[in-house]
Amino acid sequence: MPPKERNIAMMGYRSVGKSSLSIQFVEGQFVDSYDPTIENTFTKVTRVNSQDYGVKLVDTAGQDEYSIFPVQYSMDFHGYVLVYSITSQKSFEVIKIIYEKLLDVMGKKYVPVVLVGNKKDLHQERTVSTEEGKKLAESWRAAFLETSAKQNESVGDIFHQLLMLIENENGNPPEKSSCIVS
Repeated sequence: MPPKERNIAMMGYRSVGKSSLSIQFVEGQFVDSYDPTIENTFTKVTRVNSQDYGVKLVDTAGQDEYSIFPVQYSMDFHGYVLVYSITSQKSFEVIKIIYEKLLDVMGKKYVPVVLVGNKKDLHQERTVSTEEGKKLAESWRAAFLETSAKQNESVGDIFHQLLMLIENENGNPPEKSSCIVS
């Protein structure tokens, strides 16, 4: 079976680790330099529940509370990764605004989203609690993960969870696999 093509946009405030998460997912490495992104597109084939997916991941420029939602990210996208840094309350506030603008532009009450609290490795600098992230994700009916792009913690899970949300939205809930990976 050919892979199902899925377009995913990664959005969030500047310097929350969107590019680091993208590169870690696609290339399996952590890039420690900060070079503000204009827009990068990555592709990767990944397998979820014995189905291959051709993921086109668009790593977007950092948004702020005044950014107009880029209309090009509302068309032909199947799901969204919305990223904040657990060390930045500002990035957590901005992600709420981005989500509201996303729903507004899409004209929908629901879109498949994974809310990601990145930089989990910097736990001593944490300003956003895990509980706050969970509550926000629940209010959006979104999946929630805390990740570390640096330590490659839960990075693949972001995309696996989002692909499952997209399948559910498309009326194709993945079959439960009896295979357990530990």
